[in-house]
Amino acid sequence: MEEVKLALKQAVEWPLRHPEAFSRLGITPPKGVLLYGPPGCSKTMIAKALANESQLNFLSIKGPELLSKYVGESERALREVFRKARTVAPSIVFFDEIDALAAARGSSGHAGGVADRVLAQLLTEMDGIEQLKDVTVLAATNRPDMIDKALMRPGRLDRIIFVPLPDADTRRQIFTLQFRNMPVHPSVHLEDLITAVCREAALQALQENITAQHVSAGHFDSALNTVRPRIPQTLLQTYANYQREHGGSRV
Repeated sequence: MEEVKLALKQAVEWPLRHPEAFSRLGITPPKGVLLYGPPGCSKTMIAKALANESQLNFLSIKGPELLSKYVGESERALREVFRKARTVAPSIVFFDEIDALAAARGSSGHAGGVADRVLAQLLTEMDGIEQLKDVTVLAATNRPDMIDKALMRPGRLDRIIFVPLPDADTRRQIFTLQFRNMPVHPSVHLEDLITAVCREAALQALQENITAQHVSAGHFDSALNTVRPRIPQTLLQTYANYQREHGGSRV
């Protein structure tokens, strides 16, 4: 996913590591970046890899975990996250499943409108009097259409990046990584495989013989019959529609 990685580096790593270059050319770096795409397309892994490679401090928050039934507690937790981010800047604040925190206001089923209050606090932190200097907000979601429009305005989540299902070359790289630690029989040809079957093939081999020394082509054939695509076509169409409406000018 070279295009995705480059877009992320431009939006997150470059402004934090080379602020003088942006100042020199009069560029305002994005304050926030939204990664969206199908479940299981490595959005979270990409975010962690970016932080590791760039050696930036990385604060990771799962959206649903931040919500609390107690009035004010979720907002305090969010303020603390941004306080820590400013303290250890340059840093990345990563919100996984951001749609849980930033669903369109009024649509939340949480008692007392907790999610609405948390969204208001998030907007305050991003727009606040205390500027987010050297802090970038990175968010990920499977459902970008559910996020409140206020969070998508310029100066908040400025950059929208679609993370697609892996193409042929990316699948090949995934299999190559998987094969490093798996004793694969010479009869297995990498080009004949699709993704998401390595683990199932190994389990098939063990099911056949718990002392198995190799994963054979037959095991992969069996795995291919077991593992089916998990992303419904209707969801893929949702992403295509969202890209047409939002992605063309901001990816």
